[in-house]
Amino acid sequence: MMDMLMSTPNYNASLLAMATAALNALDSSHAGAAHATEAQQSHFLCNWMAQALKDKSFDKAIAGELTLWVRQGRSMGSSAQLKRLLQTIRHQYSTLAEHTMGLGNALAKMLEDARQQDVIVYTDTPVKTKLKLDADGQSSIIVCADEYQQHIRDGELIKPISLFVRADEKFLAKLAFSHGLMLTQGDKKSSLIKHHKSYKLFPKNQLPSLALLTFH
Repeated sequence: MMDMLMSTPNYNASLLAMATAALNALDSSHAGAAHATEAQQSHFLCNWMAQALKDKSFDKAIAGELTLWVRQGRSMGSSAQLKRLLQTIRHQYSTLAEHTMGLGNALAKMLEDARQQDVIVYTDTPVKTKLKLDADGQSSIIVCADEYQQHIRDGELIKPISLFVRADEKFLAKLAFSHGLMLTQGDKKSSLIKHHKSYKLFPKNQLPSLALLTFH
């Protein structure tokens, strides 16, 4: 009966647990020694993740990411930068694990911060069909007016909100992180605004997939 009541680990927790375990294993191995090369570290982590997949050591929610990173490790070697990737995940996800409340207020502060850095920000335009923003290439963030008004209540994000963004992703990742927010990976195909990528914020920062990382 107890097993039936236990909840499945969420994506964030599973990913953080995996990254932490992988880096701890690396530190305890010969590949984690000070004289080890990046190639040796990448080889170790690639094999470790492949074994974790085989043993089903972590929730299946992150199986897709593990499969991708194993493939990249095998084909790219040290260029896959697996250690740096896992370090970024561990830092970002552990830091934001406590940021689950007040995300509506955090978004408002993030957008104001963006304005101060000369980013065009619109939150008063309904986004229901294909649109084009003529901004001469200036960075811009557009949030659907209906979502901005209806998906935030008393400073809390109660439903996912889409952000349509034209900006350097490194800038965007660091901007979101500095305000305690996790964004989904950008997608041009799902964007209703030309030259913009579509991102999503989710209540309590509980994304269903890999967040936009401050490491690229």
